[in-house]
Amino acid sequence: MSNLTNYHSHCLFCDGRADMESFLRFAIAQGFTSYGVSSHAPLPYHTPWSMEWEQMEHYLNEFSWLKKKYNDQIEFYLGLEIDYLNDEYNPSSIIFQELPLDYRIGSVHLLQDVNGETVDIDVAAPIFSDIVSQHFDGDLKSLVQAYFYRQMRMIELGGFDILGHPDKLHFNAEYCQPGIMKEPWYQSLILELFESASKHQLMVEINTKSYDVFNVFFPNECHFHLLKELDLPLLVNSDSHYPERINTNRPEALRLLEKAGIKTVRELHGGKWMDIPIG
Repeated sequence: MSNLTNYHSHCLFCDGRADMESFLRFAIAQGFTSYGVSSHAPLPYHTPWSMEWEQMEHYLNEFSWLKKKYNDQIEFYLGLEIDYLNDEYNPSSIIFQELPLDYRIGSVHLLQDVNGETVDIDVAAPIFSDIVSQHFDGDLKSLVQAYFYRQMRMIELGGFDILGHPDKLHFNAEYCQPGIMKEPWYQSLILELFESASKHQLMVEINTKSYDVFNVFFPNECHFHLLKELDLPLLVNSDSHYPERINTNRPEALRLLEKAGIKTVRELHGGKWMDIPIG
C-alpha cells in the first residue's frame, strides 16, 4: 500500500497507551515510509490527557535517540498537538515556537463556558449534551459559534502547520440536534473556516480515528468537495493512541478523497512537505 504515513499519534507522554518506540516499531513493521509522533502539548495546568512541561526534555531526548536508532528503517519526525487556549497560550506562543519540532498541529478541544470556566468539549456525545445544558445554558448554537471562532482565531495567530481534526465538534452537535450541519449558518462557518485555512496556507488533516466506529471523518466526508475547490493540501492521519491503530481507516479515507476528485496527499520526506499522488 502506498501513502503509508502518519503524523498524528499519542504515546505515553500524554494519553497514548504505549511508549514511543512501540509506535515506531509498529510503523516499520507495517511498511510506513514516514512517521511522526505528536503528543498533546502541555497546558498551564494539569489535565489527564496532556503532557507536563517537566516531561518535555525527556520527550525531545527520547525522540532523538529513536530517530538515530531507526534511521535506516524509517523517516521519523517530531511534532506536538498544541491547543488554542487563549491569545496568550496557543501554537504561536514563543514557548512552543522555541521547541525543536519538525511540525506543529493546532487543535481546539477547550472552550470557555458562560461563566468563563474552561470546559473540555472533546468528550463522548452524552457527556457533551450535558455540557451544553450545564455550561452553555442549553444554547448549542452559541457553543458551536464559539468553537469555530476559536479555530479561526488560532489560524489568524498562526505558529502551526496542520489544522487538527477540523470541525470534530460536528459529531457531538449532530447528536444533540440532528441536521444541524445542514443549517445555513453552520455551513457558513465551515466555509469561513476552510477559506481561512487556505488563506494562511495551512495543511488540513483528514482525521480517521472514528470512522470504523461511527462512520465519520473529521472533517466530514461531505466537505471533501469543498477542500478540493479550495485546493487545500491534505494529510490523512489516524490520531492513534494505540500502535495497532496507526493505519486504521486510511484506505477508506484515500478512496473517498479520490472519489471527490482529490489526487494527492501531503507527506513529509527528507524534511520537506511534498504532494504525493494517491494510490
